[in-house]
Amino acid sequence: MTAPAPRRLLQVSIAVAVATIALKTAAWYVTGSVGLLSDAMESFVNLASATFALAMVAVAERPADEDHPFGHSKAEYFSSGFEGILILGAAIAIIGAAVLRLREPQPLEQVGWGLALSVLSSALNGGLAGVMLRAARAQRSIALEADAHHLFTDVWTSAGVVVGIGAVGLTGWLWLDPVVAIGVALNIVWVGGRLIWRSSQGLMDEAVEPEAQAAITDVLERLAVAPVRFDHLRTRRAGQRLFADLHMHVPANWTLGEAAARRAAVEQALIDAVPGLRASIQLLPSDAEVVAQP
Repeated sequence: MTAPAPRRLLQVSIAVAVATIALKTAAWYVTGSVGLLSDAMESFVNLASATFALAMVAVAERPADEDHPFGHSKAEYFSSGFEGILILGAAIAIIGAAVLRLREPQPLEQVGWGLALSVLSSALNGGLAGVMLRAARAQRSIALEADAHHLFTDVWTSAGVVVGIGAVGLTGWLWLDPVVAIGVALNIVWVGGRLIWRSSQGLMDEAVEPEAQAAITDVLERLAVAPVRFDHLRTRRAGQRLFADLHMHVPANWTLGEAAARRAAVEQALIDAVPGLRASIQLLPSDAEVVAQP
């Protein structure tokens, strides 16, 4: 079964974010819980990040042009980094609201309705996040992956808030509500920091994942049959695209057509092993040794 397109899923994510904002805001309004307020604020972050991710995915899908000969696929990293920054901003706002509530505790109202609305919004986010994460892995989209992880974080956040509010209702300890909100904020900081780190590594041409690296190495070892050999392999990932650069040494007495045919076979084997890989293979005579560029 073909995974849904990233753009379509992000459009659905925007619609779900609007729905969860309405549900969580209503939950906060009827209860007065600062924990539910923090949950609602994070949903505003979901909306902003999904909207920005949709724009960046559209940019990443553009073909290469004169000004961008290697394409626009790195635009997805800006989406992930932007989402991380928004998450950190939301965490700061949540902590501020929670500290104020710690100083002036207030009783909660209509806890049952508030919890029901929060659970419903979490079910929407959890279902969408599962679909998005599967599609992100199938299509190697960091924008989808970031949005999916953020939605999963939102689900766990809501679960923590629900437990906290339930505990307040059972014990009457009003300080639990802002304490839970602060715990939610610290968890959000962790997720936001991870997203920013992932984006920075992608923009600095991080090597492909270990699984893809191993598949490339296996192909080259299998095809490195004398007199052909390979060296100076380098890989990098740019959004959904994977790149590999290497040298292929062949006998100097081979014809250009023979060498080109062997190179084409190697490229096809690499693509079969790692779908979406773009291999750049430089042909060199067997006795040539080239120092790899740092």
